[in-house]
Amino acid sequence: MRHYSVHLRAPNGAEGNLEAYGHWGRPILVFPTEGGNAREWAEHGMVAAVAPLIEAGRVKLYCVDSFDGGTWSARDLPLEERARRHGDYEHWLLEAVVPHIRADTGDAEIGTAGCSLGAFHALNFAFRRADLFPRALCFSGNYDPGTWGGWGERGDAVYFNNPADYVAHLHGDHLAWLRSRLSLLLVCGQGRWEDTTGALPSTRRMAELLTDRGINHELDVWGHDVPHDWPSWRAQLSRHLPRLG
Repeated sequence: MRHYSVHLRAPNGAEGNLEAYGHWGRPILVFPTEGGNAREWAEHGMVAAVAPLIEAGRVKLYCVDSFDGGTWSARDLPLEERARRHGDYEHWLLEAVVPHIRADTGDAEIGTAGCSLGAFHALNFAFRRADLFPRALCFSGNYDPGTWGGWGERGDAVYFNNPADYVAHLHGDHLAWLRSRLSLLLVCGQGRWEDTTGALPSTRRMAELLTDRGINHELDVWGHDVPHDWPSWRAQLSRHLPRLG
């Protein structure tokens, strides 16, 4: 399997690492779990789980670092400041990572994928930039930063990065465009940690919001023996990624 690593820097100075797996195929931008890095999916067997798709040239994974330590996980900061700092991550992705993917694979549409906090990123970026990321695979995500233990007054930075808030208020031409553009997959188990992380209720709630707004999506809830953990996500990715390739 072709694999390479690259360190990317955006014009605003934000920088991080990217690990790519594959030689061709639909590009998938992969977000790690909370505080994870670009090597995480390989180290936890996620890349190996879909190796046949990668080697067949059906998909190419672009795994990136998280900036969570200075943004959403910085619990000493008010939630609004965490959301503002998340803007640096967005700039890095849009101004360094996306151009790199485009130069590597051409103009193919980019899908997003992630587990746990990575699922939040996959969904949020799909909504914020559906022109770039019209497909998202989201495993065991909690899509409401307001439930993450934040404090302080909340403003636009939190609102516009909180799918649990803004999806309910989508309307007009923009909603019509998202209906024609987006295709979202929400997957969650019902086993250990899926409730305590808030993933299961948040996933179900997000599916309800998407149904209410008429946005194309699928909800796939696995059994009570499926925990919030890597073995679950390997199995779920193996089942669903072929649909993107």
